[in-house]
Amino acid sequence: MFEKLIVAVDSSPASDRAVARASDLARISGGTVQLLHVVEHVSAPAGRFAGGFDLEDTGEGEQLLAREIAVLRSSGVPVSAKVVRARVGHVAQAIAEAARSEEADLIVMGSRGRSEIAALMLGSSAFKLLHISNRPVLIVP
Repeated sequence: MFEKLIVAVDSSPASDRAVARASDLARISGGTVQLLHVVEHVSAPAGRFAGGFDLEDTGEGEQLLAREIAVLRSSGVPVSAKVVRARVGHVAQAIAEAARSEEADLIVMGSRGRSEIAALMLGSSAFKLLHISNRPVLIVP
């Protein structure tokens, strides 16, 4: 059924619930989980921040992944993890590309629970992913 699951994680409670759901699915199907954390990068023209900067410290993503790895391993689920960088606003594309390159059977991610109006105004990685992915996507509220 689901031999390889990609789980996109951030520091939200919905992300924690997505990891729990992926753990259940992996145990039932005998699958593996690959955690994916996307660090957004701002490109900047010449000047003080020439080249750009990341919106979070790399260590933050690694700490998040370490915590989620421990959760999955304690449940007996085989897990791997990686951090990738993407331009601001391109998180969904980074997740879709990772799922394609890893030949994932399912992408799991949390919804931040924004209202419909806020999601329309701010955009939503989950919403974008549903439209661009060629893999099944499970959005966990």
